[in-house]
Amino acid sequence: MPPTTPEQRSFQRQSLQRTTSERRNTRGESTRLRILEAAERLFAERGISAVPLRDIGFAAGQRNHAAVQYHFGEREEIVRALMDYRGGASEAMRADMVAGIMLAATKPTVADVVGAFVRPLAIHFQPDNYYLPFLSLYISEEGGYEGLVGVHVGASVMALRTLLGHLAPGIPERVLDERWWVTLTSSVHALGRYHTARRKREHLPAEIEDLVSDLIAFLSAGILAPVADGYHRQDRGETTGAEGRL
Repeated sequence: MPPTTPEQRSFQRQSLQRTTSERRNTRGESTRLRILEAAERLFAERGISAVPLRDIGFAAGQRNHAAVQYHFGEREEIVRALMDYRGGASEAMRADMVAGIMLAATKPTVADVVGAFVRPLAIHFQPDNYYLPFLSLYISEEGGYEGLVGVHVGASVMALRTLLGHLAPGIPERVLDERWWVTLTSSVHALGRYHTARRKREHLPAEIEDLVSDLIAFLSAGILAPVADGYHRQDRGETTGAEGRL
């Protein structure tokens, strides 16, 4: 069956870039893909560190317990391959959206910037795609923001952050940095929750597209919210009573 999803087409392109001997191993590439998709589902359901590699092999239909190690090595290699497999499709779409924002005749809004991060993630609301809950768990297990570094913080995301600074000049840079990271991680966690709820046929208050649009509006408003007084006091060199007692 020919590849039908952006991730599968991207995975095939990566395969075609390998050496001649590797390209001939069609069965091996098919096995790798089955292992990746099985790992993604099990990671999303149980947690990344909780899934034995032999369970991944079994779920992928591999009788040989060493199949996963043969194709990927350790768990970290599976995770990185998943990021390339799924995240690459999101990044390609995001790069196109960033280019569209930059070339538009009208001035972009904060919502345009936030939407260019969120909507490329929403392409993963597909059958047999568990990337969103997997990524949400990965971020949590890696300690929050650090889980996104090198995964969804590529050139296009950096360009969005730079653009955001021009659209919110009244927000101090360190505040804007924090709000941007909160926006990135909150997007992943919210979309992961929507994905899991829909898969379990739990009630959602609206259609996915409407939920995504409202999430973008909510996060955009948060970026532009008034800055807490504590930041202003710190900028003036003042301390609170609690800080003075430390």
